[in-house]
Amino acid sequence: MDSARRDRTIGSLCLCVTAFGWALNWPLMKLLLQQWPPLFARGLAGVCAAVILGILALSRKEAFAVPREAIPRLLFATLTNVFAWMGLGTVAMKYVTVSEGALLAYTMPIWAMLFAWPVLHTRPTLRDGFGLALGVAGVALLLSGHGFAFGADKLLGIVLALLCAILFALGNVLNRKPLPMPPLVVVAWQVGLGCATMLILGVLFEHPDVSAITPLGLGCFVYMTLVPMGLCYVTWFETLRRLPPTAASTGMLIVPVIGVISAAIILGEPLGLREWAAMALTLGGVTLALQRA
Repeated sequence: MDSARRDRTIGSLCLCVTAFGWALNWPLMKLLLQQWPPLFARGLAGVCAAVILGILALSRKEAFAVPREAIPRLLFATLTNVFAWMGLGTVAMKYVTVSEGALLAYTMPIWAMLFAWPVLHTRPTLRDGFGLALGVAGVALLLSGHGFAFGADKLLGIVLALLCAILFALGNVLNRKPLPMPPLVVVAWQVGLGCATMLILGVLFEHPDVSAITPLGLGCFVYMTLVPMGLCYVTWFETLRRLPPTAASTGMLIVPVIGVISAAIILGEPLGLREWAAMALTLGGVTLALQRA
């Protein structure tokens, strides 16, 4: 097997590990939120994961120093990539189903395409417009189950899920230039800073009952810490190193699909024709948006 083919094979395997690891986190996080409040749960898991990532980076003899000129960009990326994406997305999961939360969050490439117009002066093409229409149609179909009659909690969850996608997209557009540090170090800093903030806010305002967790909840917490916030970041970097970025990003569209299917199995959430059609429309629109990358 030649080097290029071996890289593609290893990259594809790493992509599968990443996708399944991140996808299963959606229903397991929903289970954990039945016992611990969202900011506390995600914050504590993230701080633990940051320590693990930091130890791994140190074992590779990677420097943790942050260049002074990179500090504002690191803090901004922490806000959009961790606090908004993980924090707001986790709070949203208290009020929406996994299918709703996952599909709304994964509209991020569509928002990035829209932000690229005023920020990067990249005008949307006809294909981009079609992708936007597909994405909007998919989300509308998914949310139409009760005739768009949302209670206050459901509406809050929808707004938070959309906000996490919009802010993450804005961060990706405004912070396109890589930070001058090893990728694993960047993630350790971002996850550590962002999740420490969540943990502090969770302790101050959510007043968690730590003893309320059951063995099942503890298992979900351990999984969240070790797999999606630990192992999957390592395999994702290997994926990006061995596969073209567009192929890697498009392959990640399997995450919400696996997440929704696993939520139907684990949580008994609905998975009928409407959910499948909504996924097809939304992810079709996201795929078109990703082709610009």
